[in-house]
Amino acid sequence: MAVTADAIRPQALTGGVMVQVRILGVALDSALQHIILLKPVLDEPGEGRVVPIWVGELEATSILIATQGEEAPRPLTHDLMKTVLQTLGAEVERVDVTRIEDGTFYAEITLMTPSGRRVIDARPSDSLGLAARFHAPIWVADAVVEEAGIPAELVDVAEDEEKLEEFKEFLEHVDPEDFQG
Repeated sequence: MAVTADAIRPQALTGGVMVQVRILGVALDSALQHIILLKPVLDEPGEGRVVPIWVGELEATSILIATQGEEAPRPLTHDLMKTVLQTLGAEVERVDVTRIEDGTFYAEITLMTPSGRRVIDARPSDSLGLAARFHAPIWVADAVVEEAGIPAELVDVAEDEEKLEEFKEFLEHVDPEDFQG
């Protein structure tokens, strides 16, 4: 994913303040539910906040395969969606995670089609799966980062065993309902 010059906080097509993010990875919580971790592209390791979005196992697997640049032996649903869009002459221009209501995240996919730009409502898991395949930029509403984000130092654990233990402790006790308003 390319970092755009306006990655700091441009206005979204939906009118809210946004921040560009990248898919940091996939994790499991204490109930073995899959979480996609989104981190602002301009934040250094251990800085800022990371947004965890709970997704299904199949969606997590599909996103992980795409972010690692691999291919499944047979096309997955997101691969089919990409093929259909490309066959119709459409490309994913960007993905926006626009809001969170009662613990549910909402997203939009902006498509560039032969007849112009189209914005469609979609689940974040499907939006992220397509963004990963099209190498499209991902944006999250600043309000979502503030409401649902967790401290990055709990997640950026690659070289720090103590932080890894803190993150495992966080995952042991976090529940998707914790993000309900």
